[in-house]
Amino acid sequence: MRIPALCLACLVLVSVAAVHALPPAPSPAAEARAARAYATAAHDGPLALRAYLVRFPKGADLHVHLGGAVYAETFIKDAGEDGLCVDPRTLSLVKPPCAAPLEPASELSGALTPAEQDLYEQLVDAFSMRSFVPGSGFSGHDQFFSTFARFGAIDKSHTGEWVDEVASRAAAQNQQYLELMETPPFSHAAKIAHEIGWNPNFAQMREALLAKGLRDEVAADRDDVRTAEAARLKLEQCGTAQAAPACQVEVRYIYQVLRGFAPEQVFAQTLLGFETIQAATDGHDDTYVGINFVMPEDGFVSMRDYTLQMKMLDYLHTVYPRVHITLHAGELAPGLVPPEGLRFHIRQAVELGHAERIGHGVDVMYEDDAQALLKELARKHVMVEINLSSNDGILGVQGDEHPFPLYRAAHVPVALSTDDEGVSRIDLTSEYVRAALDYNLSYSDLKQMARTGMEHNFLPGESLWAAPDVFGAMAAACKGQTPGAEKPAASCKTFLDHSQKAAAQWELERRLKEFEAHE
Repeated sequence: MRIPALCLACLVLVSVAAVHALPPAPSPAAEARAARAYATAAHDGPLALRAYLVRFPKGADLHVHLGGAVYAETFIKDAGEDGLCVDPRTLSLVKPPCAAPLEPASELSGALTPAEQDLYEQLVDAFSMRSFVPGSGFSGHDQFFSTFARFGAIDKSHTGEWVDEVASRAAAQNQQYLELMETPPFSHAAKIAHEIGWNPNFAQMREALLAKGLRDEVAADRDDVRTAEAARLKLEQCGTAQAAPACQVEVRYIYQVLRGFAPEQVFAQTLLGFETIQAATDGHDDTYVGINFVMPEDGFVSMRDYTLQMKMLDYLHTVYPRVHITLHAGELAPGLVPPEGLRFHIRQAVELGHAERIGHGVDVMYEDDAQALLKELARKHVMVEINLSSNDGILGVQGDEHPFPLYRAAHVPVALSTDDEGVSRIDLTSEYVRAALDYNLSYSDLKQMARTGMEHNFLPGESLWAAPDVFGAMAAACKGQTPGAEKPAASCKTFLDHSQKAAAQWELERRLKEFEAHE
């Protein structure tokens, strides 16, 4: 069985240089008009609301898996370019030799045959949640996590193209910042970990791994995303008169650690991640800005070793205190695991794992003393990355069963994110629409979440705002200035020049003022 080499239908992206109007001074009247226009759009239904919110400045998407953010159509095109085959039993891409290798990539000269079109549709469905209906013995959770192995054979030489796709989609929705989760090479770290074997003394385990040359892989890990970023910027013609709008989207990377393996491998990969991020920071290379653990949280090893893995982070945080940590925690629901498995993951992620952000956090109300945990999250300003469509598709949790409104009521900082927009067949705008309609959010609520996302990004530097998660008074250097103004006073400009975080927040304010001025 073969698939058409759909790289053959190569897309030509025509981009125009983005032109920014000068931001107006703050205007309560402009904000009020924008709020009225939002209310009208919400009243008119999801389509009208989407047309309104696609232009709304959303700031950041802080929970994005690069591999899951790419749409199936791109993967099929890339498979054609790579000359891959399809395993007809699993609808997975496999590398030659195989029974029916793909034809070499060439220009499509006509329509697909019915068989080719049927296979194309099957692959889109196999690589995503499109058309999926849960059945006996195969849930949305199973379909979601099975997609990644099906397109995993595609060569990583396409990574720059994938980053460009995600950044271009972000630019089209008035997003300005992405933190993309990516798993860089770690085969050397895994090999020496298995040679050494597990040692529960973390300090001794670390020294043994470093003595065996674990740092030898740091350069490859740094190059992994630097190469992708360079390819993406080249595709977008950044720095030229033909620069694509995506050039205005800042991209940073979160180092993914695979939590579903033996303790010695997880520790080695985590140590490699900390070493890589620390080396990048010391070398003023801010491509990597944080670390996260991935793979299904309900997996056997993930559940068995959860506390052990949090203790690993607890130790490594003492050695590398400047490395930012965000963790998948509480991506669970009743019935998926035994009740006792719901009682401690989020708390341990914060108290042992030193998580500054929590991804998902769906089972928070099943944790021991949930109300105290909510207060702790609010007090420590631990932001929760809310993934509504993903939580619905994987866990079947939506509407009143989702803790999103409870987080907000407890003053826990929250921001919307996509998780795996390609697999879920969504974008960030659709998450805003869903949140707005399902939870009756106001225009002010949306601005709060957009600002919260920018407040909790891992860009270096101080925040623009004087107090955490309070978007009123600005830092002393910019006190009295108009947020987002074209020409801030000298002290404020100096502050912005020395803080990437504050500069990104200033840009969000500029976009919000521009948006409201045109409503």
